[in-house]
Amino acid sequence: MPTQRLSKALAAQLDELSRAGLLKGAESVLCGVMPAQAGYGPRFLIEGEGDKPFLRMNANNYLGMSLRAEVIAAEEEAAAKYGAGPGAVRFISGAWSPHVALERRLAAFHSRPAAIAFSSAYAAIMGLIPQLVGKKTAIISDALNHNCIINAISLAAPAVKHIYKHLDMGELERRLDESTTSCDRAVIVTDGVFSMRGDHAPLDRIMALARSRDGAFADGAIVVVDDSHGVGALGATGRGTEEYTIGGPVDILVATLGKAFGVNGGYVVGDEILIRYLRERSPFYVYSNPITPAEAAAAHKAIDIVDSAVGLSLLAHLRSMTARFKAGLIRLGFETLPGEHPVAPLVTRDSARTVALVEHLRRRGVLVTGLTYPVVPRGDEEIRFQISADHTAADIDAALEALAEMAEPKDSPMGAKQP
Repeated sequence: MPTQRLSKALAAQLDELSRAGLLKGAESVLCGVMPAQAGYGPRFLIEGEGDKPFLRMNANNYLGMSLRAEVIAAEEEAAAKYGAGPGAVRFISGAWSPHVALERRLAAFHSRPAAIAFSSAYAAIMGLIPQLVGKKTAIISDALNHNCIINAISLAAPAVKHIYKHLDMGELERRLDESTTSCDRAVIVTDGVFSMRGDHAPLDRIMALARSRDGAFADGAIVVVDDSHGVGALGATGRGTEEYTIGGPVDILVATLGKAFGVNGGYVVGDEILIRYLRERSPFYVYSNPITPAEAAAAHKAIDIVDSAVGLSLLAHLRSMTARFKAGLIRLGFETLPGEHPVAPLVTRDSARTVALVEHLRRRGVLVTGLTYPVVPRGDEEIRFQISADHTAADIDAALEALAEMAEPKDSPMGAKQP
């Protein structure tokens, strides 16, 4: 076959990834959901595991929206009315009314003039950043920004690219000042919440820096924030890192419908000219199908729930469960990072121990994600737990009980026993 030589070359690359420890391996296949009962949240069934129930602590469904009856009903009703798929890209066959209603709702939720929906937040970032880059643009990016930002910057090919040390505002300021000598536009880009650690960017300080240097650039200093893990999970009303840091609205905000809102898709909110320009020029919008009308309707319902008394209750419960879990980690002698975000890392600082703990938790019916060298630097190995409003106190305690079986006395320098 003509592809035999290609397959051989690809197989060699897979072998190389395996030797480097970079293979992600086979995916778990979820094949069922057991409803919440008896004080416990939902449990999940995995193909090949029979009827064994699993507590899912490796999902971005921070508010449990994907399983809420109202969200499911909204999607089913819209699917029956508009069909299963969008039919084509929007400039060819038009937008469905749920798409337009969703974009208006997103703009209102974030107190912005306009919004544009993409097929995913990854597509939103890829479709946004290159459109902001001219011949004399500097992009200044946090070292731990998400892969979508890294790839979007590569696609944009800016005249100047600076990567500043994670959350180092001094280096950001220096890089911004350096850019004034050769560039007429600066684009500062950062995650709102950093997905592997659950820490957040100091958007109040970043916005203050940008405003202080804005006049030094002919086109200004612009702040772009991807708050996909923050919106719906952080802040008193779920407005994300902007609300949590009290930094005022950033210039351009990107987020997702596929995490706390529990559906699918991504979006950008900003001023009307920006959004009009993206509709005309962003290939990830112009030439890619949108989310389905049913998904748009479901996302609209999820936003309505977040923006209500029910949403406030869910957010309060999420904060309570996050605090309960992190306090439990510390009580058991494990290391974690402070903060209110429901990404709760258990820092192991050892790859073998990370793998052993993940396998132990799976045997005990708890699904988590382990991050080992060389995916992360040596000494930064961790297990990422993700808390959800679907989790109950009994769920949190069950996970901690499983972890306790691997914990050593608190005076251990490692904080947990070696497997």
